[in-house]
Order: sequence, then C-alpha cells, then structure tokens
Amino acid sequence: MDMRFRVWLAVLAAFLLLAAAPGWAQDKIGVVMLHGKNPGGPSDPNFAVLKNRLEQEGMIALTPDLPWSARRYIDGDWDKAMAEIDGHVKTLRGRGATKIVLAGHSMGCPAAMGYAARGGDVDALVLVAPGHIPVFYANIGPTRASIEEARSLVAAGQGGTRKDFNDNNQGRTLQVRMTAKDYLSYFDPTSDAEMSVTASKIPDNTAVLWVIGDGDPISGRGRGYVFDRLPANAKSQYLQVSGNHLSTPGAAKDAVAAWIRTAVTP
Repeated sequence: MDMRFRVWLAVLAAFLLLAAAPGWAQDKIGVVMLHGKNPGGPSDPNFAVLKNRLEQEGMIALTPDLPWSARRYIDGDWDKAMAEIDGHVKTLRGRGATKIVLAGHSMGCPAAMGYAARGGDVDALVLVAPGHIPVFYANIGPTRASIEEARSLVAAGQGGTRKDFNDNNQGRTLQVRMTAKDYLSYFDPTSDAEMSVTASKIPDNTAVLWVIGDGDPISGRGRGYVFDRLPANAKSQYLQVSGNHLSTPGAAKDAVAAWIRTAVTP
C-alpha cells in the first residue's frame, strides 16, 4: 500500500474517532456571573453554589467584582457597568468560549438585560431572583425623594453634584454616594436599569431564563412585570422554585445548568 495512502487513512481514522467521542464539536460555554447589590460581591456564597454547578458541567464561569458590590457601591454610571461586562465577555472569548451566557442574581439581572438590550455579545440570559426595581423605588418615600432631587440637579446643570442618595435593597433603605447623573442612570424608572424598560429591547434570538423563588417578594409581580414583555423565543422559560431571594441560586442550580445547554444549542 502506498505510504501516502496509509498516512491518509490514519488521519481519517483519527478524525472519525474524535468525531465519535463525547463532546466533539460541542461549543465551549462561558458564563459571566453578575452578583447582587451591596452586600453582594464575587465571593457571595449564595451565588457560588450555582458557579460550582456550572463548572461541574465544564463551563467557564467568571465572577467579577462589579460596580455595585459591597466594595465599590456604586462606582460610576450604568454605561461604565456595561463596558465592564463587555470586558469580561471578551475575557471569556479569549479563553475559548464560543457561546456566552450572562447569569445574574438580583441586581445582576437588570445589568444582564441592559447589556443584551444594547446589542451585547451574548447568546442567553439567566436571571435568578431578579432585583433592583426603579419603578417600585419611585413610589417609596426615601427613594422617590432622591430620584426627584437628582432630576432637579441634572435639570439645573448640576448633574455632577456628588452627595448621599437613597437606595432600597430588599426593603432596607441604604445611603449611596454618587453624582446625581450617575444615580439616575441606576435609579430613574425610565432608565436601562429598569427591567420592564429593557425587556422589549432584548434581541429575539436571545433566550431568557427567569428564575424566581416562591418566597421572594418580587414573585408577587408574576410574569407580567418583565417576562411577558420579552420578545417571543421558544427557548425562554419562566421557572418558579422553592426558595427566597438568597437561596434561589442554589435551589435552581441543576435546572439552570440543564437549561443553558439547551438554550445555546442550535
């Protein structure tokens, strides 16, 4: 047998063996995990449970320190947050990820939606125990007063004024020191930080998993608040599990891992 033909056969046989092997030609899934608001952060144990589960599935999971973490609370405006997320997506691409998922918890959910709504490089969104609801804050005394004050400062050309404004985190009023302009980018009910605003802007080819615990206060808003505003996508899913705002990532970890595989598969 001609040597060149033998070499060709050997190469073909090796190719066929690889093609038959599990995982051949499978996409490498990268997940940027967007933690919740202060006191949340990249080491949040509630979110780590989900990260560990995704890594068991062979996914690359990043847990960056985001502008609303306990350490940075709140650093810059919404545009800065979107730029940081884009940088983390590029990091995953550099590590070989062929499919990108943004997985948010609480405040990380509107951030994930905001990035996708701006045409960001993402294939699917996982929104676990979504939080940060400016349309709700606008009806609560302390945060309403801060929103109105920040609007007045911006209208008067004083958007760069830095002072303490009010935030609401799971029913607790917190003080956050920001400029009026930056504050509105996060707390104005018409901004891209409001999920009901960005829902309709999500590309229709981006599947979304909405996971809510039955003990989470936002569960009372049901599907109509955000999920039913999303563009129709056969892979999108509304999932309710047994849990509260903090325990939901762990309660849903297996369902999330399974859904991601289905969502990014053609």
